[in-house]
Amino acid sequence: MGAATPVDPEVSAVIEVLEDMPDGVVGVEAIGEVTSDDYEKVLIPTFDAGRAQHDPVNVVFVAGPRFTGFSSGALWDDTKYGFSHLKGWGRVALVTDVDWMRHLTHAFAWLSPNGMKVFPTSELDAAKTWAAG
Repeated sequence: MGAATPVDPEVSAVIEVLEDMPDGVVGVEAIGEVTSDDYEKVLIPTFDAGRAQHDPVNVVFVAGPRFTGFSSGALWDDTKYGFSHLKGWGRVALVTDVDWMRHLTHAFAWLSPNGMKVFPTSELDAAKTWAAG
């Protein structure tokens, strides 16, 4: 899926930051089970850094074949962070073949003021292009 590196080598994260993103787009890939710790130590700082450079920040979130789910703490962190920064999101592209994630994204896409779209994992490049707007 392209070059990916953890944000902080001290953190044994299952979130990798994708480095080959267009300008104004932050890309991350979830691997294994995303926990609250991963969310707080990797995702939030990554999104905050992206927002510091481009506000609102466009996002590509990949939950590919190595993704196994979210812990309940990570889901709570996602809800809190997402709702507290509603105006800070640009386009959000979810790249996944996981049915429940695709359905939830479609159901809640109206919350994203600039658009939220689901792409199959085979269309990562199209997701990057769309997110860049």
